[in-house]
Amino acid sequence: MNPLLSWGLAVAAVVTGYVGYGWPGVALAATVIVFWLLLQFSRALRVMRQAAERPLASVDSAVMLQSRLLVGMHMMKIVTMTRSLGRKVADDPETFVWEDANGHAVRVEMRGGRCQAWQLQRAPAAEPPADAPT
Repeated sequence: MNPLLSWGLAVAAVVTGYVGYGWPGVALAATVIVFWLLLQFSRALRVMRQAAERPLASVDSAVMLQSRLLVGMHMMKIVTMTRSLGRKVADDPETFVWEDANGHAVRVEMRGGRCQAWQLQRAPAAEPPADAPT
């Protein structure tokens, strides 16, 4: 959700509470706002706890991850999908990499905490042994 829209709704709730019910309405609006903030904080902690349980920059399938990425996606949503923190490889633009067990990797560029571009990097194909039948 857009932060400006969220804060606008919070201000509207406080104003509506005051106009409709006076100070008890403001208290109710403040209670609802604090509850909403606690829900968001709880969600962020749950995502970080799940990410801490997995190896850094690992993902089940890099191909599936790159197919689910969208321009403008928040970092929190990407960490939720991968259940792992990405390995930071560059600062400008902020770039993170996730790899799967096959060696394929997804390189994600972030600007302002949102995904701007990504690239799938496939692992080089293994050559068969020289004595293998063809």
